[in-house]
Amino acid sequence: MLRVHFTSEDLTRVRVAPGPDFLWEITNSVQTLQRRDGAREFDAWRRWARPRLSGGRTLLAGLLPPRGYSPDFLTPTSGDRASLQAALDVLLSTPHPRLRTDLSQLATSLRLPGWVRSLAAGDTDALRLLGDALRTYQLEALAPYWACVHAHVDADRAVRLCSLLDRGTEGLLGGLGPQFRWRHPVLEVAYPVDQQLHLRGRGLVLQPSFFCWPTPTTLADGALPPVLVYPIHHAADWARPAPDAPPEGSGPLGPLLGHTRAGVLRATLTGCSTVEAARLLQVTHPAVSQHVNVLRAAGLITTVRTAGRSLHVATAEGRALLAAEGWAVPPPTERGAAGLHR
Repeated sequence: MLRVHFTSEDLTRVRVAPGPDFLWEITNSVQTLQRRDGAREFDAWRRWARPRLSGGRTLLAGLLPPRGYSPDFLTPTSGDRASLQAALDVLLSTPHPRLRTDLSQLATSLRLPGWVRSLAAGDTDALRLLGDALRTYQLEALAPYWACVHAHVDADRAVRLCSLLDRGTEGLLGGLGPQFRWRHPVLEVAYPVDQQLHLRGRGLVLQPSFFCWPTPTTLADGALPPVLVYPIHHAADWARPAPDAPPEGSGPLGPLLGHTRAGVLRATLTGCSTVEAARLLQVTHPAVSQHVNVLRAAGLITTVRTAGRSLHVATAEGRALLAAEGWAVPPPTERGAAGLHR
């Protein structure tokens, strides 16, 4: 059990990360790739990814066992992480004492490959090898699915914002899922080991993660900026078929014509249910459902189901399509009745 201890100040400093974190998704997916559970969520992706991965996967697996401790320095919590290169720059500038501390702790439970001794000493070549392995793995295993990962994280953020608006910060914390239980002022989290995290006014970043499985995770060192990474809901067919681009002029985008369907797409910019879209557009629920199915098949929206409710959210592609047509696109989590302006 992980117990996260809040002060009143911490409750005002809870935020949901603005999107997927490159390094958390890399580390979580390397671990998930080595596991056999989560078949519904990940087996199709595992079958697709394994034959495509080069030697970097083996190198990273030596640092990221499928269970147990993983080094904190692989997922830094500070610096500019808006791009993979920015995240890698932060990681590769890790102070040598942190490298030694984290890798020494990993060595207590895992026999480490020989090159890790050089990494622990801050050797430039070892750090370059690690950076290249992370970059190659992202390109081979995650980049083809990154739009899907981003869409699912955006959808989860919309759900969290609904919880915040309806029930406040404590409702947000208590509504994260069955692995969480809020008992003021402590958030109890299903966790493979007993750990206490005292926030002490630093607040908490909630990081939705596509590849986090099966339980939430956090950093081992409680002195680092607090972050809680949690699994999100997956569409059942997210990895089928493999994301090869269709030939130009083909695929499911052909049916995307008509004012009503465009209206449904615009409604999903801020997240909406079928009922909300039908009320907004003054059409029937079955009509909205039909348009939603076409938009989802085209990869322009995704649907998240939580607490018995389905929420439709525009993907990055859907948002880009409307932006290209001149619509002012608000950030993914700005829900409300203000509407759109052109």
